Amino acid sequence: MKHMDLHPEPPGGQHPSTARQADDFEEAYGVTLEQAIDLDTWSTGENLPQLYAELEEQVRRAVSEEAGRRQHIRNVLFPKVAAGHWSVPASGLHCFDVPTLERAHRGLLFNGSVEACDGTSVTHDTLPVTITQIGVYLVSYNGEQGSYVQRLYRKDFQSRGADPEKEVLELLERRERRGSQGLDDPRDEMSELARRGLMAYAERALLLEKSVAPWRLGHGNPTPYELMTGHWAHHPHMIDAALGLMRDLVLNHKRFVFVPSAPRQRALLTLGYALKPLEYLIIRSTEVDLLRRLESGGYRGENRTKVEAFAREVGAEVVMGLYRVSETAPPYMFYAHRDHAQTAALIAMADSALQMHRGFPMLIDLADKMCQTTFGADDFVTTVHQAYAHAGQPYQYLGERETRR
Repeated sequence: MKHMDLHPEPPGGQHPSTARQADDFEEAYGVTLEQAIDLDTWSTGENLPQLYAELEEQVRRAVSEEAGRRQHIRNVLFPKVAAGHWSVPASGLHCFDVPTLERAHRGLLFNGSVEACDGTSVTHDTLPVTITQIGVYLVSYNGEQGSYVQRLYRKDFQSRGADPEKEVLELLERRERRGSQGLDDPRDEMSELARRGLMAYAERALLLEKSVAPWRLGHGNPTPYELMTGHWAHHPHMIDAALGLMRDLVLNHKRFVFVPSAPRQRALLTLGYALKPLEYLIIRSTEVDLLRRLESGGYRGENRTKVEAFAREVGAEVVMGLYRVSETAPPYMFYAHRDHAQTAALIAMADSALQMHRGFPMLIDLADKMCQTTFGADDFVTTVHQAYAHAGQPYQYLGERETRR
């Protein structure tokens, strides 16, 4: 917990994740790889009761050891949060009381002053056509505010009728470059990263352009990785659109809060578990995180200049923090504009307090539930199957997993 988390070093040297070697298998698991693949070290099905006892002991010990570090984190590390180069005036430990949360419920959430957006994407991949559906929902506690869906169809074979032999050869070449059928593969243009990028753009565009509430609640990060790499990074018009959208949200609207479900910053989450209920910790700006993307995003020339300017201008205005609403719920990260970080933390915490067992904003859950119900995989796949049945081929092009019963 030195420079990596509390006071990140500026980009230019080796990134901590590349400067250190990954943990050795033996160090991580307590056994060598050779021992792990030796079936004589495996347990048979008859020994399940013993495995249950071992499982309970391992979990009990891990929970006890984790809890034992929390007071040290509070005493030693919390005071250092505000001392870093990338810190902001609000950096440090703060706390709300219950009456403040109650006022937030009445004055911000239940009167419709906060609208949340979430999206979902699903792809059905077959040899004749790959269909991707992306849906996004905007909701508030006053009801649904809008929903949008996009379907994209990819067909490798585009008949032009000029040279059938040439067209077939081109078809084979295109399919040779693609990944396994039914599995995500980075070689495919509509890879998981590209789908997430399109969905992330739609979510932020919906919050910025269609929402009428003063406050916007989003899922993830206001400046997500998906909008700054891959297709976005290599197409000038796309990177301009993405950077423009995020810049407008952060620098012009300002009143936003984003909460990710599964952030990568495990070290920072360790600080979060040391928080007491209704406490929040503002850590630092995201400028250093955005600058580090320059080293891994494949940017060249003008695009690199644009992204670097964006990182310095926008990253300095976005702060990251942690909050926790109850002892039974995990902590969560949040992102907000530095000028409105306290109110953003209050909104995230007040909404999360409506489901104390989860400690996650209920409006985001509501938007997700609406998305899954309307645009989820079950209805989508059923519709695709019906289309193939109506085309006279109910089974021929379906993947093995789809027909496995």
